[in-house]
Amino acid sequence: MLTPAPDAVLLIRRAERAGDPWSGHMALPGGRRAAEDADLLATAIRETGEEVGLPLPRSSLLGGLDDVVPRTPVLPPIAVRPYVFALPERPPLAPNPEVAGWRWVPLDLLLHPETYHSVRLQIRGESRDVPAYELDQSVVWGMTERIMTGLLDQIRQ
Repeated sequence: MLTPAPDAVLLIRRAERAGDPWSGHMALPGGRRAAEDADLLATAIRETGEEVGLPLPRSSLLGGLDDVVPRTPVLPPIAVRPYVFALPERPPLAPNPEVAGWRWVPLDLLLHPETYHSVRLQIRGESRDVPAYELDQSVVWGMTERIMTGLLDQIRQ
């Protein structure tokens, strides 16, 4: 979700949950398709409503981004289809227990050259360098980093 004044994108911090490979990570609202979802757009709208209490009108849809899949074989074999919505203002949010926190991140910060770089993380007990957006005490990496990079590439064009 993109909002103005200043232009920003909503990021959430996932709650810590046993068995969740993305537990505690910075992420975008979203989740798994349910049987009642007509399509993946319906999934995105439903999941955003459930996770942050924000009803997304289809009329605010700007479009979709390329699908993103995990690069690590130990992660579930999924594909994430990101959708981009433009909202006229920052609405109040009512996150559910799956969300430990949230923030509207200004696009200028994400586009700043010092924000995006390689960071060293401990991943499943192994130290690895990964491309990431470093935002104060938050690090956006993995599939969310790749989705954000795709979005920012579209914005630059």
